[in-house]
Amino acid sequence: MDLAVTDATGIEVLIAGAGPTGLLLANELGLAGVRAAVVERLPRRTGQSKALNLQPRTAEVLDCRGWLEPILDRSLALLPAGHFAGLPLDYGALDTAFPNQVGVPQARVEEFLEDRLVEYGVPVLRGRELTSFRQDAQGVTVTLQGQDGAAYTARAGCLVGADGGRSTVRRLLGVPFPGRDGRIGMAVADVELAPTAAGSDGTDEPWRLPDLSPTVEGAAYLLPLDGGVHRLVFGGPEQQGVDRDAPVTADEVRTALARCPGPPRELRAVRWASRFTDASRQAERYVDGRVLLAGDAAHIHAPAGGQGLNLGMQDAFNLGWKLAAAVRGWAPDGLLATYHAERHPVGARVLANTRAQMVLTLPDPDAVLVRELLADLLTTPEANRRIAAMIAGTDIRYPMPGAPDHPLLGARAPGVRLTTGRGALLAGAASPLAAAAADGWADRVECPGHGGATDTGEALLVRPDGHVCWAGRAADTTGLRTALAVWFGAPGAAAVRG
Repeated sequence: MDLAVTDATGIEVLIAGAGPTGLLLANELGLAGVRAAVVERLPRRTGQSKALNLQPRTAEVLDCRGWLEPILDRSLALLPAGHFAGLPLDYGALDTAFPNQVGVPQARVEEFLEDRLVEYGVPVLRGRELTSFRQDAQGVTVTLQGQDGAAYTARAGCLVGADGGRSTVRRLLGVPFPGRDGRIGMAVADVELAPTAAGSDGTDEPWRLPDLSPTVEGAAYLLPLDGGVHRLVFGGPEQQGVDRDAPVTADEVRTALARCPGPPRELRAVRWASRFTDASRQAERYVDGRVLLAGDAAHIHAPAGGQGLNLGMQDAFNLGWKLAAAVRGWAPDGLLATYHAERHPVGARVLANTRAQMVLTLPDPDAVLVRELLADLLTTPEANRRIAAMIAGTDIRYPMPGAPDHPLLGARAPGVRLTTGRGALLAGAASPLAAAAADGWADRVECPGHGGATDTGEALLVRPDGHVCWAGRAADTTGLRTALAVWFGAPGAAAVRG
């Protein structure tokens, strides 16, 4: 698909939504030289952070581009564990250089990603709400409404809806969003607390895993942030059957604080609060002509295990280089379709495991028995490692043509940094032979000659998103060139446009 545009605006990709998914996608496109723009309904950043963590795979994604260190500088803590419905998972056993959850507020991640866009000249147009669009064979025409009520029109090669769970893009596109409504109501709030008798407001306490053991009264836990603020997550009888848009009251917060373990807490102020449920839905397709969906616009689920922000950012990382290839004119046939083929099953699996986690938090006698059984199973290293890899995102393996029994084919290549946004051919001591075979793709594939491959003649071809798309002998130049054409187009094709 040719996604270039020739109209006066010059926008090749318009992204609706300036959350972490949309901003990471904009960075990926900017890195590839794509003329992108982001439109956002809100006039300014709220500073609110619904999510507070980066899972190990997301840390790898950011490190792959050289963007992790500045985010670590903004983090609050590193937690060497994850959890499944509050049951601890040991991340130290994972095959990753980042065996931690990075405790960092979503707002700080967004701030970093938005600031980076200045380098690429990608604008973030705030106070512009997408109200309609029309796609045709040449592009997408979008109507935006400003804060003053004025209407604006933009034209782009394609449109990406990264505008959240209530996505306007998805609704206007008419893509079915099957699943089920929420059955369990919960709330989240950032609160200021008075100091305890010991003289501390608790923000000096270490981060810890939440206790989600089911009780009749409901679950509630506090997590210290900074600046005298705590994150309070809670759900009990008072939150059931309440409209999701109803304000969270101070009395609800005080009742939840009384359920939290530790010394009594006095509420000073509620910074912000909102409600959520365990609703679970997924778009039937992520690609519809020139319009694509990513992040919460493509899937919603309960925030169990801390996977939501991470799932969306990983969508963006998978999509970015493929969309750039289509815009620049070198994408092989079917490349953009692999975005849905690869990411839809990953999203479906997250929806399944979050639903399972929510069942384990119900105050039901049978659910308690299942929870106790699972807790016992997770004391065994192999079971713990398997569930930990699922929550951390390090076990994702995309289907790839080639030898399916190769342990790396389709999996990520840990430790490979692709800061230019290009792919890589890792061939160890055999790099001259392999590099010569890949010469026609030198503008899309680097040949560093080290990392990930042995000196026994094995070679790995790694996509720009860090996943291995070919593994074999460096002497197999026919197989290598076939894989290069499948994932990186025809030799020299990138010179067509750009």
